[in-house]
Amino acid sequence: MSKRTTVTLEDDVIHRLEAKARRTGRPFKEVLNEAVRDGLDRALTPTSRTFEVKTHDMGRLPGIEFDDVSGLLEQLEGADHR
Repeated sequence: MSKRTTVTLEDDVIHRLEAKARRTGRPFKEVLNEAVRDGLDRALTPTSRTFEVKTHDMGRLPGIEFDDVSGLLEQLEGADHR
């Protein structure tokens, strides 16, 4: 199904679409619809970002357990650290 509508495009967008239409030999309308679909696909598709956490040996300090974050915060900031 198609719906006819009026859209105001900025000059730079028109030039890019016209250039692609000339390059590919396809109609302007087809190039525009493809560009809008591609943009919507990218905008609506959640991106998955991966990252790597690098660990570092922090050594040992008497009375401090780095593995117990809650306990460490309590030692440093008191019982009301939350």
